[in-house]
Amino acid sequence: MLRIARGSWIIIIMLLLTGNAMAVEEAKYKVLREENGFELREYESHILAETLVDGEFEDAGSEAFGRLFKYISGNNKQQQKVAMTSPVGQEPTSQKIEMTSPVGQQKQDGKWIVSFMMPASFTLETTPEPKDPNISIREVPARLIASVRYSGFWSEKSYHRNLAKLQDWIANNRLTKLGEPIWARYNPPFMPWFLRRNEILIPVASPESDD
Repeated sequence: MLRIARGSWIIIIMLLLTGNAMAVEEAKYKVLREENGFELREYESHILAETLVDGEFEDAGSEAFGRLFKYISGNNKQQQKVAMTSPVGQEPTSQKIEMTSPVGQQKQDGKWIVSFMMPASFTLETTPEPKDPNISIREVPARLIASVRYSGFWSEKSYHRNLAKLQDWIANNRLTKLGEPIWARYNPPFMPWFLRRNEILIPVASPESDD
């Protein structure tokens, strides 16, 4: 199992279990094709906060998660008043950003890019600037994504097994890969393995024609 920094996940658990916790926002997309756990999706444009880390597949998320979670918890340069969860009042603080899902992990030059999606209300101009120079902000344009969904442990073996299935499905459906696979996780580590939602996402181009 991926060894996420324990302190960061304790914060997540507290947020999820308190009465004031809000539903986690997910990336917005439209399903264009669905078949036995595979989907062709049309994703809307969105903003990512991401960081590059060096490490093994199952350990790479630890340092990256803590770094990104501090950013969305207020470690950013945009100082402003933020409405509290309770309607009692407001207080001046660094901007706090709601949790979103999934957490993405993608390989690049032997390292891993780990990313959080910003809420849909943010634009490139309004997204708070990170204080941490290791975090960057970028806009991902609308695009087509081929996906496979599976449950189970966050293991490299399971990732590669499902990646091979998705690559076969892409080829069988005459889709063209346009980028590297993204490993997407939607649940905290205390979620039972058989209830977890894990996905692999690959950017693709549409087939030239349908027979």
